Amino acid sequence: MSDLSSTAASPALAPAHPRELVMRVMPMPADANGNGDIFGGWIMAQVDLAGSVLPARITRGRVTTVAVNEFIFKQPVSVGDLLSFYASVRRIGRTSVTVHVEVVAERNPANPQVVKVTEANLTYVAIDREGKPRPFAEAATSPAA
Repeated sequence: MSDLSSTAASPALAPAHPRELVMRVMPMPADANGNGDIFGGWIMAQVDLAGSVLPARITRGRVTTVAVNEFIFKQPVSVGDLLSFYASVRRIGRTSVTVHVEVVAERNPANPQVVKVTEANLTYVAIDREGKPRPFAEAATSPAA
């Protein structure tokens, strides 16, 4: 991982970070409506989980979602689609990290297709044991325990 300490001290756009595969999941029949389409709320929950991976790593601690800045459903998701969640850091502030998440579906193994189904921008804040925002510049620059 690149050195993020220089951007963690003050709010700034993060240096160019490639997107990273952070999660993969296959929706099950219980996640679908009567038409076989996966519930949007289920997808949103998965995006929130995937989006928190990089902020938790950067802040080296607990994070909480404070904003869903944008959420776009581009294609329906069906039972049997293999969903891959890719995240990239867009902004690092004193206590917050904004992440872009893209979700692609691999579908129809007989005639494989890969399509982008969802994308979102979310902001997470580093929190302490009491749930209060905490600066993480110290944690981001100290050696891992």
